Amino acid sequence: MEAHYRLEQFSALLCREDFDLAEACLLIAQDAYPELEPAHYLARIDALAATVKRRVAGDAFAQQKLVALNRYLFRDLGFHGDARDYYNPRNSYLNQVLERRAGIPITLSILYMEVGRRLGLRLQGVSFPGHFLVKLRVSGGQLVLDPFCGGEAQSESELRARLAKALPQRAADTLPLSQFLLAASPRQILARLLRNLKGIYLQSEEAQNTLQVMQRMVMVAPHAAEEVRDRGLAYYKLDCFRAALADLQDYLERRPDAPDAEEIRSKAAALRLVCARLN
Repeated sequence: MEAHYRLEQFSALLCREDFDLAEACLLIAQDAYPELEPAHYLARIDALAATVKRRVAGDAFAQQKLVALNRYLFRDLGFHGDARDYYNPRNSYLNQVLERRAGIPITLSILYMEVGRRLGLRLQGVSFPGHFLVKLRVSGGQLVLDPFCGGEAQSESELRARLAKALPQRAADTLPLSQFLLAASPRQILARLLRNLKGIYLQSEEAQNTLQVMQRMVMVAPHAAEEVRDRGLAYYKLDCFRAALADLQDYLERRPDAPDAEEIRSKAAALRLVCARLN
């Protein structure tokens, strides 16, 4: 499947009011696995949910379903957080999480939410600092769960300890915990997933992979000028000078007073000269 067509599919999916998060993640994975068939992996998620459903009574309440879900995914099937090879890009692709039964907090959370949704559990993603989590509203409050650690419920003190590792001490101690437990939208979840991949590929200096991630990021977060800038820089590294110039000019129009505006103006000026010679 050609890259352009894959991007068109992804764009069309994002236009839906209530798009399927798992399908979106699988379309992202097609960049690394072009032969991937999303329907195959969606059927596997359906099958996981069907097995859990057979293990609980028809009138089971939410906590009973959670117990069954945790037991099946994490104990019986052995899904787990890949702490040893955390930054392996495979951990950020949902198809590979299903194949290897290992992932990072956000991909395991996505799988957890998607299986739970098929069980009638209204699980929501939480873009917690440093570690993606899942929450479920129950009578009298909410449960905050960590699929990276077997779906364990997180206490307030455990969440505060996580905050202390991710934020300056004063902020972690004084800001209300509820501020960090807001539900993330599907677009916000995809953006965080793509930022993970972006960081991995920038670190390993894989320019083509970085560009593929950035093309999708700009679709997910079209109002984020910095993402347009970074896509332009990715184009530049691949000698796609006209595309790079268009993105950098777009960034400067949106953020004329950005801290790096002078640096980007200098790059854009050099690119204009290069593009003029290409004509």
